[in-house]
Amino acid sequence: MVHQFHIPVLGLGYSIDTPLKVARYGISSVVSIVDDELTERMREYHAKLNHLPFKKIGKGEEDFRCRRITAYLNLLNDLVTDQFEQLKKQEFIPGNDICRYFELLPEGSKLKNGYELMMEYPEGEQKQIFQQLLRNAMVKGAIDVNIMSKVDKLNFDNHGTYLGDENTDALSALRGFVGSTLNSSVILSAGMNPRLYGYIENFSNFLPNAAGNMQKQIILKVSDFRSAFIQAKFLAKKGIWVSEFRIESGLNCGGHAFATDGFLLGPILEDFKQNRQSMLDVLYELYSTALVSKGIFLTELPKQKVTVQGGIGTAGENKFLLTHYQLDATGWGSPFLLVPEVTNVDEGTLNQLVNAQANDFYLSNSSPLGVLFNSFRQSTAERQRLDRIQAGKPGSPCTKKYLCTNTEFTKEPICTASSKYQKMKIKQLKGMEVDLLEFQKRFDKITEKVCLCEGLCTSAYLKTDLIKPKESKAVAVCPGPNLAFFNKVYSLDEMVKHIYGSLNLLEKVKRPHLFINELNLYIDYLQKEVQLQLQDITDKKKKYLNNFKEQLLRGVDYYKALFTELSKSEMAINDLLAAEIRLRATSI
Repeated sequence: MVHQFHIPVLGLGYSIDTPLKVARYGISSVVSIVDDELTERMREYHAKLNHLPFKKIGKGEEDFRCRRITAYLNLLNDLVTDQFEQLKKQEFIPGNDICRYFELLPEGSKLKNGYELMMEYPEGEQKQIFQQLLRNAMVKGAIDVNIMSKVDKLNFDNHGTYLGDENTDALSALRGFVGSTLNSSVILSAGMNPRLYGYIENFSNFLPNAAGNMQKQIILKVSDFRSAFIQAKFLAKKGIWVSEFRIESGLNCGGHAFATDGFLLGPILEDFKQNRQSMLDVLYELYSTALVSKGIFLTELPKQKVTVQGGIGTAGENKFLLTHYQLDATGWGSPFLLVPEVTNVDEGTLNQLVNAQANDFYLSNSSPLGVLFNSFRQSTAERQRLDRIQAGKPGSPCTKKYLCTNTEFTKEPICTASSKYQKMKIKQLKGMEVDLLEFQKRFDKITEKVCLCEGLCTSAYLKTDLIKPKESKAVAVCPGPNLAFFNKVYSLDEMVKHIYGSLNLLEKVKRPHLFINELNLYIDYLQKEVQLQLQDITDKKKKYLNNFKEQLLRGVDYYKALFTELSKSEMAINDLLAAEIRLRATSI
């Protein structure tokens, strides 16, 4: 790993082919493999773009989902490998990609220092030897994949016969990754799925070889230490090692937001920092014992990284997180939506994001999964949703069915964003005796759900001109609130320089500290929850909300001590005190 940051998964389509744009420069990124239709269409697109043969894998074929995912990941791997090998052959001439590779590295990097020294060498044999040493030290960025553990739809054949646990969506996707030629990681997000976690044990790719290395690795995306430890122990007992804990802010992130019970990012990172070694010892004991039963004997402790992502906005914050919490890397997601050479954002959406105001980014209940979702008010998907309601036809056609989980009205699960579900739910509502205000409140709750399966792919189809005549052009986009502070279109070089501190893209932007921004998001969340419970709050809910508030106040105390220790600016201290006043004034 030559870079100190990675690009996390962005929606379904936004980072679907990001490795083709950054991996050759040593930058790792993450591809979603939820949607096999998307992977198949992007495989055809990139195969033709690179004059390679393409054979379609049809939906009627056996194990098509798994095979589509494998085929796409293999193509990505082949293309990235070819890009990288071609780059390494280039002459060290300013402007060439090989020079760009080294120039994008962080200041202080041994590789970058070596490159700069080599460029000052006089021409001759010594310089040629030096150049070859640099070429040998280059590594490409990883092509990692993401699976949302809970997006695990059961699948049936045309006769309604269940196809078995191994053919659920998440397990098929995992098998698709395992069958690929990638030597990388699968990021498991959105909580624990015992069926999926148990399935991992079936694949020897996740077991160490004689040298202790694994062809495939596991990364857990987590939002607190306790759940991370529980999940890792479950896997360790099966002989599966967690190679990285990818900590993400509960609310200051993009996509689905999993609010903690008042635990803030700073205290969570402190928890990992203080308990990292003891956790490692426990996990290693469980892991090595499990491996012995499989006839595998370890000679040394495997590596385990801890990284963080969600809401990081400046080089100062980036450096502070890495050093103070002794982290291995950071993740930068939403800002890369404004980097066209890295992500698939269509021109219309890109312009909307550039010109957006802070209140255009908000937490909604629009996800059919029933989980909070970071939404964008100006998106064409939101406009389409409102237009359909206005026309008396709320909901969406459900073509992909990845998020079908509701059986309230049907035997076979359907999606709560579908017109089929919303029509039945509204009919049920009309049969109830509720006043006009309550009716509208419940109606809005029903119709807030939006189709993410289509909307999160549309931008990629628009940008690559793959949109079909009858397909919706409505784009759903899910940036984190941190994107509000970035208001231009940037190049890859500009964004990387910003991350490492040689360029400040937010120089004239007033922006609260990462921790303060998240704290305010949690206070907003708490106040909204209190308002929702005003009418019929139970003792149990009241106790939960009071504990939530107390946990936030403990977080404030932690930040007070931290900011004093670090001698943070007066603005940061004042912002923290203002947030504390707002929190204490929240009555439950």
